[in-house]
Amino acid sequence: MFVAALASLMIASAPQETVPPVQAPAEPVVDLGDIIVDGRRIEDLTREFVAEVAAPSQNRGLARWRDGVCIGAINLKRDTAQFIIDRVSTVAADLGLRPGLPDCNLNVVVIATVDSTEFTRQFVAQRPRIFRVGGSGMDLGSGALNDFITVDRPVRWWNISIPVDENTGRRAVRLAADADAAGDLVAPIVRLGAASRLTTQVVDDTQRAYIIVDVDQIQSISLEQLADYVAFVSLAQVDPDADTSGFATILNVFEDPQQTRTLTDWDKAYLRGLYETVRTRENFSAQRTEVVDSIVRAHRALTAARDADTTND
Repeated sequence: MFVAALASLMIASAPQETVPPVQAPAEPVVDLGDIIVDGRRIEDLTREFVAEVAAPSQNRGLARWRDGVCIGAINLKRDTAQFIIDRVSTVAADLGLRPGLPDCNLNVVVIATVDSTEFTRQFVAQRPRIFRVGGSGMDLGSGALNDFITVDRPVRWWNISIPVDENTGRRAVRLAADADAAGDLVAPIVRLGAASRLTTQVVDDTQRAYIIVDVDQIQSISLEQLADYVAFVSLAQVDPDADTSGFATILNVFEDPQQTRTLTDWDKAYLRGLYETVRTRENFSAQRTEVVDSIVRAHRALTAARDADTTND
């Protein structure tokens, strides 16, 4: 089984019981909400944030998990691994996803190692097909995979998504295994409802996410911060080279650990907007506009809820 093989690979390639520092959870950062200092509208800022952060698969729309996630943390002490698993599961549940049971089939794998570049190189070399599955529009391509392997980061990730029938969840892209008795490739069948040039029945679902943590490079952050960072990059397709310095986001945690304590309103609104939007637009630019509008609504709802709590206090 894949999980057993993966566990065996981890045992062979990295020392056991690697533990990031556990610091006391800090007070969450305060997001300014709709108070924009430079006068730009929240819609414009949201559009900039989405354009900077989102990294969909090649020639595809933004993907998200369909029903649930099953998180595993490898090469960590039990309590540390459980903290990360619980936190990612909690964030996923807040988005309406079903957290996996203890014996579920892993689709989010968090791996700790002391030399992430060498480990990643070996991991991809030994199991290339779990990173490049072979279907059209399922990943960011060979160039991005090379960056995943070679660019040194405290945390690196690789997401695999797949075009599916929105109504059934069935795969809508052909793989090499889709062959008939004669060896000819057979395309999956998507039964369309109402025909339209503006809307689509084919959307993108996340299938797997691999998160590799270099423990030598996370000494400046707390376990809470690490877990929130992992949650964000597990549940959304995030550009590792995104410049988010102008936003209050957990993605800035390695540049400014003291300022970014946990998932911020920007982060929560981004995730909520991604998972609440109706992905019906045929045009990918229009799809992204739908996500932006949904994030703006989510951000305003979060700001209003926070303001109401402040008033009640």
